[in-house]
Amino acid sequence: MLIESFQNEKVKYITKLLTDNRFRKKSEVFAVEGQQENDRAMKFGFEPVEFFICENIFQKDLPKAKIHLVSDKVYEKIAYRGSSEGIIGIYKTKAADLFSFIPKENSTIIVVEGVEKPGNLGAILRSCEAFGIDALIVSDGKTDFYNPNVIRSSVGCLFGMKVFQSENEQTLEFLTQNGFNIYTTIMDGNSQDLHIRDFTKKSAVIFGTEHSGLSDFWIGKGMNTLIPMSGSIDSLNLSNAVAITCYEALRQKG
Repeated sequence: MLIESFQNEKVKYITKLLTDNRFRKKSEVFAVEGQQENDRAMKFGFEPVEFFICENIFQKDLPKAKIHLVSDKVYEKIAYRGSSEGIIGIYKTKAADLFSFIPKENSTIIVVEGVEKPGNLGAILRSCEAFGIDALIVSDGKTDFYNPNVIRSSVGCLFGMKVFQSENEQTLEFLTQNGFNIYTTIMDGNSQDLHIRDFTKKSAVIFGTEHSGLSDFWIGKGMNTLIPMSGSIDSLNLSNAVAITCYEALRQKG
């Protein structure tokens, strides 16, 4: 049966799932739009519940799960990116316990404190995955990992990463218990350049918000570190700073 009405209960359901964070968390499912993103979700073991497919756009074999066929107009309404590839999948969320993660001897972890913008978090995830970061911790975070904009801007990199949400106290406890060198991105007279820090050992770099930087909680909790710059500005976009740091960690590990 082809769904053609905007008033169809399934259309109302997926629209709410895409736009309402609280409903998404309560339902314990989330939506994934686009072929590449759905391929990655299934590749990394996320369990599909159902799919919404527009056959006039979708050009591949149908996935093995419950399928709802929708018209072009309905798909355009429910799709975050308009006519993108004709597929939206619904998947079950996964719970992730930070203290169940066992880091390697040369693990590098990125910690972002208080990140609010889904697009920024998605870009950070993309850099972490591209440069082989072992885990991303969102400490005191306000952003839902399964926000459609996080998934879209990460190009599905969320699914292949170890991602945890934690409070600052728990994050510090985990890093301390596991013997991480903690590098805080606080600028003061004791700060050292990023390339001087040793990423061949367990390392965690802590980033704050673009607006106010790290909170007072992290003062004195790590070694202050900065990215050397020669221009007239003294700061970078958060996702760019994370990308540079991720590359430096990869470079040092060869």
